[in-house]
Amino acid sequence: MPMISEFFGIYILMYFNDHAPPHFHAKYGEYEALIQISPLGLLKGDLPTRALSLVIEWAQIHKKELMENWNYAANNKKLHKISPLD
Repeated sequence: MPMISEFFGIYILMYFNDHAPPHFHAKYGEYEALIQISPLGLLKGDLPTRALSLVIEWAQIHKKELMENWNYAANNKKLHKISPLD
């Protein structure tokens, strides 16, 4: 599962050939959540409130890049790194 971004101790990952709907995984310490790309929101799992807010803020900025990576992953193509949240 390639890591596509990392910021403030939060790791953003995406699996190849993962199940629909389009989503990514966010890990922070012992927490993990699946974040749906469109519409943007928590799909499954749990993150502390502040970490979830940061992930959602980041995903709003990079929604187009996330969908591009989702399509690459669906076709087993190399994923692109996405800039972290500053």
